[in-house]
Amino acid sequence: DLDGRSAVIYSPLVRGRTGTYEELFKRLKRSGFVSVRVDNKPHELDAIPALSRYQKHTIELFVDKLKVSGDERQRLADSVELALKESKGLVRVEPAGDPKAGALMSEHHACPDCGVSLPELEPRLFSFNSPYGACPGCDGLGHKSEVDEKLVIADPSLSLSEGAITAWADPVTTRTNRWKKSWSGYYAEIIEQICKQHGIPQSRPWKDLSPEQREIILRGGGSYRPYWAKKDQEFEGVIHNLERRIQESESDFVKASISERFMRKKICPQCRGLRLKTEALAIKVGGLSISEFTHLSVAKAETFFKALVWEDTQKIVARQVLKEIVSRLEFLSSVGLEYLTLDRASETLAGGEAQRIHLATQIGSGLTGVLYVLDEPSIGLHPRDNTRLLNTLRRLRDLGNTLVVVEHDEETIRTADWIVDLGPGAGVHGGHIVAQGPLANILAAPKSLTGAYLSGRAKPAARPPLREARGHIKIKGAKQFNLKNIDVDIPLGMMVCVTGVSGSGKSTLVHEVLYKALARKFHGAKDEPGLHRAITGAEQLDKVIVVDQSPIGRTPRSNPATYTGLWGPIRELYAMLPQSKARGYKPGRFSFNVKGGRCEHCQGDGTLCISMQFLSDVYVQCDECHGARFNDETLTVRYKGKNIAELLAMSVEEALGFLDAHPPICRILQTLSDVGLGYMALGQSATTLSGGEAQRVKLASELSRRGTGKTIYILDEPTTGLHFADVDQLLEVLHRLTSGGNTVLVIEHNLEVIRQSDWIIDLGPDGGDRGGEVVACGRPDDVAAVSASYTGKYLQAA
Repeated sequence: DLDGRSAVIYSPLVRGRTGTYEELFKRLKRSGFVSVRVDNKPHELDAIPALSRYQKHTIELFVDKLKVSGDERQRLADSVELALKESKGLVRVEPAGDPKAGALMSEHHACPDCGVSLPELEPRLFSFNSPYGACPGCDGLGHKSEVDEKLVIADPSLSLSEGAITAWADPVTTRTNRWKKSWSGYYAEIIEQICKQHGIPQSRPWKDLSPEQREIILRGGGSYRPYWAKKDQEFEGVIHNLERRIQESESDFVKASISERFMRKKICPQCRGLRLKTEALAIKVGGLSISEFTHLSVAKAETFFKALVWEDTQKIVARQVLKEIVSRLEFLSSVGLEYLTLDRASETLAGGEAQRIHLATQIGSGLTGVLYVLDEPSIGLHPRDNTRLLNTLRRLRDLGNTLVVVEHDEETIRTADWIVDLGPGAGVHGGHIVAQGPLANILAAPKSLTGAYLSGRAKPAARPPLREARGHIKIKGAKQFNLKNIDVDIPLGMMVCVTGVSGSGKSTLVHEVLYKALARKFHGAKDEPGLHRAITGAEQLDKVIVVDQSPIGRTPRSNPATYTGLWGPIRELYAMLPQSKARGYKPGRFSFNVKGGRCEHCQGDGTLCISMQFLSDVYVQCDECHGARFNDETLTVRYKGKNIAELLAMSVEEALGFLDAHPPICRILQTLSDVGLGYMALGQSATTLSGGEAQRVKLASELSRRGTGKTIYILDEPTTGLHFADVDQLLEVLHRLTSGGNTVLVIEHNLEVIRQSDWIIDLGPDGGDRGGEVVACGRPDDVAAVSASYTGKYLQAA
């Protein structure tokens, strides 16, 4: 603080540079200046000592000495302006007689010492979606794809001659089958020359080679001469070869092959995964950079902004911005998302979480007279959090809006002002309004299946006897994301339910840690498992399968018949018919995926895609086959009067009676019927199936296989989109899988599924940073008795 004190103003002209600067001193003298400070010693411009040419010097021009007060305000401004002009943007101000207390300042948003400068502060500087703010090393992604040595050398116990280099080995190479002169023969010749040149034994296991020898193979060294070349060429190494090929190749297939098989995403070393330029990260508010702030959860971010202390001027400037930020954070909390971190990647959000973020956006808009349509907003919500969601929906309604909610949650249905119940069954058995009106109308409707469950006329199936564990798989020291270094014991041969409030760490434990570790062990997956110390007991299993609600296919050609393997026996049946044999038709003739029997106009899709440029594509029925998918010659082959297209149009129930003479086909059809899909058409396009239907098709596919009894099935909220009656059928399927000796691991909030499980692992106690611990573990009745468990409290009340 210089108020009321004398201050000296200098203009730094030379800072730590060699030279004599005679011309500089002459120019300053001609300009009317009197003195300078050279290497911290004052000198008159008339008496400057000779400077050493090869020694570094610091030269500061004396500009003014004045008392800092209101009366001298204009003089101070003029002096600072003159100093900045002479030094091109630098000024040094220090108390008279105390040079050590001085400060060097710059007008260029730059550090005067190291020269690092900041651009003009704009919103885009803090956005990784803008080239202005994105880290140049990763273009704002936070990660880079790099060739991974562990994928290039998949089995270190193999030698070079046995195909240790996965990227260059013949696909059929094994320990007993040495390299063949196929596409890998070229690389085999190169490796042979390099090994001879550097004395690298080709028969020694890769893990026994020295680090120097491995480095030569992977990253290059030495030279070789191909059989077609006239001079030696430098050996670039396996990793550099793959990197060059993915950059230079014009083939998408080659790029995709290398990327999928040998590359792994790694954190960008330049921004350390923070996605922004260093300049943006250097700017802090309340001690936090924008990246550190977005690492906070919604709840912590709200507390942080409310606790900020501003000076009067700052408060005026920031008031409106702070109001908008805090209100948006409050909206996110009101829909039960206070545990989410602000930088959470959108692809990691559950469907319900994404929908609730949209809902929070609409609450903040303050619109009235709007019709909102919500599809299963309770997805991913623990019963504890459902009340807050319903309060939010009431708030939207009370603003003067109309909400149409597609929902199966009992509490949401009971809260609704008006209910429309469709049915009575699914698929061809539905499509009618069974009942509508207030809750009382639904409860009293005799044909309403929803009313039957809500009134108690229909009751869930009784829980089967609790099973005993056939072994255990133990996760030790799990500490990925919010997990608190926990040990979890999962009994095998049982239906195990992982519960807890939203954000408590369920998906992290099951998917990030357990599934990725088992998938790497059993199926050679390359994804890195979440942080954990060890997983024991995996040798008691032979495979891990995730049965989720993702589509069973992304094109119109995919359907339940193709996914379950039903289509193969059906095509063989039609190929065995007398008409087919007379014409020489093989099973491939009845496939809409290959040429021959399909309609070539639509290539077996049954529809044509009309590109609308800037609008969404439009699909219309093929005008040649009229949606049948096959050509006229194929459609003339009939079994019991039905051609292959008419069979595809049958429901599972119809096909069961139609194909009753063929046990292999009926076994798969019966499984589809058992999981509640009897109404579904065999050829229904995969793109038209709901998430629950897709999941049950996958379950049917697993049930129709002959299992080993050593499989662990992982399901994440399988009751999403399921009615009370559908949940009963799902539970029957899950119990059937478990009865075969398999383990079913379910992440679930549905109390009926939790109640019917054999074992519960309850995480919490809350979401985000307040979660990640094992709150309770045991049989459903044991967990219900734990007072600290939210799940236990609701089990008691159920």
